[in-house]
Amino acid sequence: MLSLLLLVFLVELGAHLVNTVGAATINTLLWNLYLAVPTQTSKQAAEKQKIQSEYLTIRRDLNATSSQDQFAKWAKLRRQHDKILEQLEKMKSSHEATKARFDSTANILRWLATTGLKFILPFWYAKQPMFWLPQGWFPYYVEWILSFPRAPVGSVSIASWQTACIGVVMLLSDTIQAILGLVLGAKVAQTQPGQATAEKGPIPKSQEAKNKKDS
Repeated sequence: MLSLLLLVFLVELGAHLVNTVGAATINTLLWNLYLAVPTQTSKQAAEKQKIQSEYLTIRRDLNATSSQDQFAKWAKLRRQHDKILEQLEKMKSSHEATKARFDSTANILRWLATTGLKFILPFWYAKQPMFWLPQGWFPYYVEWILSFPRAPVGSVSIASWQTACIGVVMLLSDTIQAILGLVLGAKVAQTQPGQATAEKGPIPKSQEAKNKKDS
């Protein structure tokens, strides 16, 4: 069984990742993964791409055909173009409606798994101690604050543990960003001198002879 301490930390980590990456990006990633699964929606998406490819081919042929010199061929392509375009519009509307329902479901599940749990867990386990502090190590007011709001005095409440997890997640995030910034900055600094030398190019012989004369 997953420890409550670890569960609270994972919830805070997940909420931070969602806020950092963005809900729209996560929805797009989940949607692409969903289309990779053999379902009716993925079959419809593949059929839509196939029809769209046929539409582009017919449209290219239609634009390359003269309506005056090749009227019969142009009229046939025009009918095919309009028929496939109508079919493509219907499939596009159905696809967008399915995508909208998927996004709504993903938003609800994501909210329940992050923000919802952030409120539910402290309320449900408000009286349960996460762990006990060593007896006599801290003053009474510190023990009372750490046990706030309803955990036994001398223990760490879930609210205090949740606050600590938020601090640790933020610290880890800032540390990773700082390390990535230093690494990327070092790579840019290494490539800039080489680019500057290449852009400057070799010194002309006349300029080199002039520099020797001046020296």
